[in-house]
Amino acid sequence: MTYLLALDQGTSSTRSIVFDRMGRIVGLAQREFAQHYPQPGWVEHDATEIWQTQRDTMREALHRAGVAARDIRAIGITNQRETTVVWDRHTGQPIHHAIVWQDRRAEPTCVELRAQGLEATILQRTGLRVDAYFSATKLKWILDQAPGARARAQAGDLLFGTIDSWLIWQLTGGQRHLTDVSNAARTMLMDVHRNAWDTELLDRLDIPAAMMPQILPSSADFGLTAPDILDHAIPICGVAGDQQSALFGQACFRPGMAKNTYGTGCFMLMHTGEQFQVSENGLVTTSAAQIDEQPAYALEGSVFVGGAVVQWLRDGLRAFTRSSDIEEMARSVPDSGGVMFVPAFTGLGAPWWDPQARGTITGLTRGTTMAHIARAALESIAYQSAALLQAMSRDAQAAGASPLQALRVDGGACVNDLLMQFQADLLGIPVLRPTMVETTALGAAFLAGLQIGVYADLQELESLWRIERQFDPAMPRDQAAEHLAQWDHAIHQATAR
Repeated sequence: MTYLLALDQGTSSTRSIVFDRMGRIVGLAQREFAQHYPQPGWVEHDATEIWQTQRDTMREALHRAGVAARDIRAIGITNQRETTVVWDRHTGQPIHHAIVWQDRRAEPTCVELRAQGLEATILQRTGLRVDAYFSATKLKWILDQAPGARARAQAGDLLFGTIDSWLIWQLTGGQRHLTDVSNAARTMLMDVHRNAWDTELLDRLDIPAAMMPQILPSSADFGLTAPDILDHAIPICGVAGDQQSALFGQACFRPGMAKNTYGTGCFMLMHTGEQFQVSENGLVTTSAAQIDEQPAYALEGSVFVGGAVVQWLRDGLRAFTRSSDIEEMARSVPDSGGVMFVPAFTGLGAPWWDPQARGTITGLTRGTTMAHIARAALESIAYQSAALLQAMSRDAQAAGASPLQALRVDGGACVNDLLMQFQADLLGIPVLRPTMVETTALGAAFLAGLQIGVYADLQELESLWRIERQFDPAMPRDQAAEHLAQWDHAIHQATAR
């Protein structure tokens, strides 16, 4: 038998999954880890704890699969993107908690970059908007604020990496300091036309180039694991940021194909092939997972709070005890009763890009119950995703591309049938849920399998993708338009100054 091991390091939990050659799960282990909130708008992780949970789940997944390390052909890594780690190259110890992608502390630096007139330059070179979401300003904050960090970095003693680089460093026993193009594209420091670090942007932010990892294609030789980790050295052959990995795992290899991942946040990507296209509608352009040196791009829209709104209802308001309970509660009412919930807990992402927006619940009446709020919370995920697709459709139309015919979905919240049906109703196109919803991890396994020779080509991977359920739109288009207009009104209230 042929097996691939995917390491799926997410925002709230770490997982390891053993896949067979057909993309079926034979072993899975998952562990949550601590979230740190030092101040409002700040989110941190302990990078050492992340590595410990990844190492432990690797061993547990192999045990559950009944597979020895020598039976694993290759490892693929997929990870939460933008989250920033700085560590000592000699000791391997982080010098500060990892600053998570959701964190907003670096917004003042973004204000300075905009004031310096760099927004257009950064957009053209990196495909990204100037925003604290991306790694560059988080890295600058650590260098400015961690005691002695700037001097140590200039002396060549510190290394930077997103979570993929941190895991590769640990897995290889400190032998390889690498990243892949899809993760590098999320730093706001890579020239996506050349797949190389932009020296001018590094200089502008006073970031020493010696800190930066080497950039490789997503399907490449990332080194061997240290033998003592799993008692056998395994090649690391695939690496991609979680959303590009999900696009790959959904077999969206051709221009015009799109997927939406429903996780802590929601992330919609549309493949645009070799065409670099700057969005005119509030999206960003990012590098897709690449199997060779040829650049490939995607339009992306990011919702900062997707499934996290369910966690907030569970943990903050204690509306239910398990996240899965929300569907039953939401189904207990026929609709949201006019309630609109804009979960802008850390500002709004695409297509609005408003860091000052705050969460808002509108339309409350004396008859509003927790069930109405729960339904509005679920629907907020679909509304935000619909706004992304509308923006993508406008960009595609401007580029002369065909309109999107269907949306492939994955992520934890896509198992919620109520949410998926409402999503199809708002979009007016079919929503396709595959048999394997773990497409983020699957994409990493596919990338590793391509490099090591388990799979011959993309066509073979495409043949492995299967639909589990198709959700067809059932709501009249005028009714969907009315719902979307109500959502726009709620957005204006959340962003009002």
